[in-house]
Order: sequence, then structure tokens, then C-alpha cells
Amino acid sequence: MDYKLWIDGNWTDGKGTARLPVENPATGETIDEVVNACEADVNDAVEAAKKAFYDGRWSGKTPGERSAVLGKMADLIEARSEELARIESEDTGKPYEYLCCGVDFPFGIDNLRFFASAARDTSGNHAGEYAEGFSSIYRREPCGVTAGIAPWNYPFLMAMWKIGAPLAAGCTSVIKPASLTPRTTLLLGEIAKEAGLPDGVLNVISGNVGHHLTAHPDVRMVSLTGATETGKAIMRTAADTIKRVHLELGGKAPALVFEDADAGLVAEKLIVGGYVNTGQDCTAATRVIVHKSRLAEVTDAIVAAAEKVKVGMPFDKETEMGPLISADQREKVIGFVERAKQAGAKILTGGKIPAAFDKGYFYEPTVITNVSQDAEVVQDEIFGPVLVIQSFDDEAQALAMGNDVVYGLASSIFTNDVSRAMRLSAKLEFGTVWINDHTPLSSETPHGGFKQSGFGKDLSAEAVGDYLVTKHVMIAL
Repeated sequence: MDYKLWIDGNWTDGKGTARLPVENPATGETIDEVVNACEADVNDAVEAAKKAFYDGRWSGKTPGERSAVLGKMADLIEARSEELARIESEDTGKPYEYLCCGVDFPFGIDNLRFFASAARDTSGNHAGEYAEGFSSIYRREPCGVTAGIAPWNYPFLMAMWKIGAPLAAGCTSVIKPASLTPRTTLLLGEIAKEAGLPDGVLNVISGNVGHHLTAHPDVRMVSLTGATETGKAIMRTAADTIKRVHLELGGKAPALVFEDADAGLVAEKLIVGGYVNTGQDCTAATRVIVHKSRLAEVTDAIVAAAEKVKVGMPFDKETEMGPLISADQREKVIGFVERAKQAGAKILTGGKIPAAFDKGYFYEPTVITNVSQDAEVVQDEIFGPVLVIQSFDDEAQALAMGNDVVYGLASSIFTNDVSRAMRLSAKLEFGTVWINDHTPLSSETPHGGFKQSGFGKDLSAEAVGDYLVTKHVMIAL
């Protein structure tokens, strides 16, 4: 397919001439190319979204009408999910079975169906008499044109979050997928139109134009899922026009494992939590912090489970973990591991490129121990299949170690003590705390971070609320 830009309800070549290659990370080969949009294309997309917002073709529809369109869009995506999952598997290197039948597409479709229902939620709109002689109405209204900047690690799923919540709120949107993984998001424009979304309400542009989009004066809100440094840059840019900013950024999730935990359960859950999507996940369980009395047993269980993870090609049904996204990303992961070794860390398993693969960007599931709390692999986001195991003496130390990073996106606690779980879940500085598991999400529950992991919520009714502004109307009686 000739992938173009989706602006104002139509495919367009754009006003620039540059193209960007799309590479298959499982083979290292270029498989396609997309438009590298220019600033003029951004202006066209934002203008289309602005016009569509102010003439009411979407914001003026009833909640029920918006809900019906988003529901139809979910149905159409589901009908094409095998095709879309195949494209995304080629772009990302993710196992096809995981995408199509496991998590990304089934969950993303469910997310959109939830947002379709949330479009009809009228909570927050109310009226009453709060001052003598006056009646007040509180209205929650869509904030306007929104910009979504999506990452390469979950292209389709993040597109659902960047599209579903603002459209449910009545906003219009310009979304920019990551340049490494643009193709499934580009196809969403034509699917949305087929579902009945009016022209201009959703625009999709590819290329290296994130700054032009986030700086545009007619964009009222920017939503980013990406690196913390990118989030800081967007905040600085947004300050010039006082935009709303919604950020889901990096993570360095701890898993606190107490003396009463089941070692087999810990290994089972943290192998998924640490190696799903080849560890390229902001919520990945990267720091396993174990009570010293169980350290040897838990470590042995995790190493044994890691060595059983099936690394392979994305369309092999037995594959559990595919490649990293790019040569650069693999070099970054290798650098972390090699510097840890030089600093005295012990590599218990993995730590190298698997011999079976002479193409693509594969890396073995890796477990590291013998590291200090201030070690780079403990403090910084690796974004690869690397678990770091540490130990603690008591609950207070476990909590201190868990919180001792700049990030605050996700965490987990493994214990059979309900009081301990409740006590620590209140003190861990992370947006999500799982108990005896790591990674599950639901459409109805909020997802977002603390500290340098950002602010704002994806999923749940809170996500839709982030795109609404409150207006007070006061009427003299």
C-alpha cells in the first residue's frame, strides 16, 4: 500500500518530498516507506481539526451519536484485526499471536469500546443554587484541538488511547505515530471515516514533525506517551501557548518480594512483567527486590524461567519474545549490561546476542545481580529484556529502595499478608501498584504516573475527563 497522510478525511501526498523507511526489526530489512511530513502538513492537519471542532460537526453531536461512531469504529478494527496485527508485527517485531490473539489488539479494541460508552457519561455536569438570587450550571466541555504523540513500543494500543478519549470527550485530534512504527495508525483514519466520523475530526500524520505539532498555537492539549526527556521538551514548548499537557513517560518498576511470597508465582509473573514486548515497556518489572531470606530461591526460579523464554521470529507460533525495535536500541541495552559487568555486576543468564540469529535485533532474556542501589541499571530505564535482582532486610528498606528512583509509573508487591499489601500500596510512589501480579490493565481503571513518569490518566473515565474543561454559568434569578 502507498501510505500517505490522512488529513481532513482524505489521503494526501503532503507538501514535502521526503520519505521515511520502515524497517522490520526481525530481519533488519526495509519493508516500506511513509511520508515524512513537513510543517505545512502539520498546519493543514491542525486547520482541518480546528474547523471541524468549531463548526460542531463532532462536538455538537449528542453523546449517543459520538458513542455509536466510536463503537462502529471498534467493530471495523476488529474485522480487520488480523491484517492490522500482521502489519504491526512486521513494524515492531512483536509475536503475531501476542498481538492478534493475546493483548494488544483485543485490549485496544476493548479500550475503544469503553471510550464509546464513556462518551455518554454525564457525571460532572450539574446545576444548583449556591448564592442567594442566582442559579449555577456547571458544564464540562471538550477542550478543542488535541495532538497525540504515540510511541513505537505499542503503536496500535497507544493510538486507541490517543484517539478514543479525546473523541469521546468531543474534541478533534491530530495524531502522530512514531516514525519507526507508523503504518497501523495511518490506516485508522480511513477506518474512522468508514465508521461515520466526520472529515477533519481525526487526522493522522507521519514523520519527524512532533515539535511543529506540539508548538502549534491552535492545539489546545498535547498527549504524549514517550521518553521523559521528550516530555520535558513538550512541557517547555507548551508553556509558550499555555497548552494542557498529558504525559505518560518512563518507568523503573520495582517488584517487592516478601518472605511469605510463592517463588514459583513470582517467577511466572515477573518473567511476563519483565520480558513482555522484549522489555520495551514503561511498566516493565525491571527491579526485583527480594527479602534476603528468600533471595537464593527466588533468584533460582527467575533464572530458570528466563532460560525457558522462547526467543524467535514474530510469525512463529512458539515465539514468546521477539527482537528489540532497532539496532540503536539493542546497542543501548548492550551498553547498560556491559557497563554493569565492568562495575562488578554478575550476569546470571543472558547478556548477549543469541547465536541463532544473524539478522535482526535480538537479545537474550537477561538477569543481573550484585548491583548497588545507585547503579545505572537500577536507576535508569534500560527498555530491554533485563531484570535486576536486589535484596532487602526489612519492610522499611524495601519501601525505601522501591521509591528510590525518579520514576513513578508502576510497581508490584508479592506477599500473602493483606495488611502489608495495603500498607505499602499507600506508600509506594507509583501510579499503579499490583499485588501478586505485574502488568494487567483494564479499560475501566486509570493508568498513569507520578514524579518523572508524568501526569494525567489513560484509560478509565478519568482519561476522558482530562480532555474536558469545566465552565461555570451563573444566572441571576
